Amino acid sequence: MTQPPKVRIVAFLCRWCSYAGANLAGVSRSKYLPNTLPIMVPCSSRVDPEFVLKAFASGADGVLLAGCHTGDCHYLTGNYKTLRRFMLLKKFVSEMGIEDERLRLEWISASEGQRYAEVVNDMTAKVQRLGPLNLKRKIATEPISLKRNVAVEA
Repeated sequence: MTQPPKVRIVAFLCRWCSYAGANLAGVSRSKYLPNTLPIMVPCSSRVDPEFVLKAFASGADGVLLAGCHTGDCHYLTGNYKTLRRFMLLKKFVSEMGIEDERLRLEWISASEGQRYAEVVNDMTAKVQRLGPLNLKRKIATEPISLKRNVAVEA
């Protein structure tokens, strides 16, 4: 019997809700896989798309963004900004050839420790099915097109 590949997931967690939810999962001794590296951020809207790309480039097989539920952000509109940015980031990451399941956005409150554990387990399982990302190999093997779609005026 072969074991699933060991994958690494970077989780950017909002300080006020999602990080507290992760803490509650730990304190409550909820069972979840240890493949996630939690990083506390002041607000989910403070996660620059460059952070996500850097995580993938540094060897992360998946990235989880988690924040307060919509309407409950401590900075009022932070999670709405996160949602807009996430939609663009998801499209950009897909254009890079990275599967959709490797990038995920969730709203997790401070009282949802069990939900945090479920999200981590679900994401880990999906990323394990996909296998390690190996972004350097993926970039090296994809053909580079020098053609541009430029309209030429006659």
